[in-house]
Amino acid sequence: MTRIVDPSDHQAEDPALRPKNLDEYVGQKNVVDNLRVYIRAAKARGEAMDHVLLAGPPGLGKTSLAYIIAEELGVDIRPTSGPIIERGGDLAAILNSLQPREVLFIDEIHRLNRAVEEVLYPAVEDFRIDVMLGQGPGAQSVSLPLPPFTLIGATTRSGLLTRPLRDRFQIQFTMEFYEPDELAQIVIKSAQRLNIELTEEAAKELSHRSRGTPRVANRLLRRARDFAQVEGNGIIDLDIVQLALSRLGIDALGLDGMDRRILDTIANKFDGGPVGIDNLSTAIGEEANTIEDVYEPYLIMRGFVQRTRTGRVLTRRGKEHLGIIESAGPLFD
Repeated sequence: MTRIVDPSDHQAEDPALRPKNLDEYVGQKNVVDNLRVYIRAAKARGEAMDHVLLAGPPGLGKTSLAYIIAEELGVDIRPTSGPIIERGGDLAAILNSLQPREVLFIDEIHRLNRAVEEVLYPAVEDFRIDVMLGQGPGAQSVSLPLPPFTLIGATTRSGLLTRPLRDRFQIQFTMEFYEPDELAQIVIKSAQRLNIELTEEAAKELSHRSRGTPRVANRLLRRARDFAQVEGNGIIDLDIVQLALSRLGIDALGLDGMDRRILDTIANKFDGGPVGIDNLSTAIGEEANTIEDVYEPYLIMRGFVQRTRTGRVLTRRGKEHLGIIESAGPLFD
């Protein structure tokens, strides 16, 4: 079952809510400010912009930034993803069809296989591809030139990138979780695009429960709209947001039932930890990779769980959230 707070689920994402340019983009200030410089410099020189790697947890706007970069450069974008490109010939065909200065966007670039990577190296470094003509002893390698282009790679697991691939990106950014005030701005803008009446208090409440992630914030906004239309007068106010998120099982910090189950399992089945990822996976019936990629980043960011060399440990803050010990501070930093 799809979790409403799962930032990796982009199937229901509305492209209409994506910012169209850097001026509309909220948050990631350091990334945006530096991109402005790189884009303007490339346009002034009339050259393809250097290759860009965007890393960070899902739902933070990596895909939106890729499209914005192409828009700001005034060129087309060719989107694809690592798992789709199965053979080197598939990538060669894409590369050979690129126009000068175009953007090639590869999402989940860490999932490219080695054969595809080998084709990519000369393409991004020397703007050429090597093609084998013929078979057997008479086969010959022919080098075909490519027009200069910009590769933008997005990854949620930068640690899985091979060193040779990572080193070929001259521009590298790591996306950070958003602050509540930034998320409040995002949901207000989204409400305007969707023609939804949203109060300031409701926007703030949504921002605190959106796990630092714009994709989750927009999804919660849509669900709050449903409750406003059926249970209220069509206006999303604080009471409607609290009602909607209570019915969805999302607590004051954006944790849902599975998040709390992970914390409770570490606390009660493993005495607060440390517990290895495999044991935790077995105890809650969830894949280890899913725990690491989907659940843990936010729990760690909030300071509820700590990764150690001996396993996962429930922190004091995690115990406070579960009510195991008395809270020593406010819910929000």
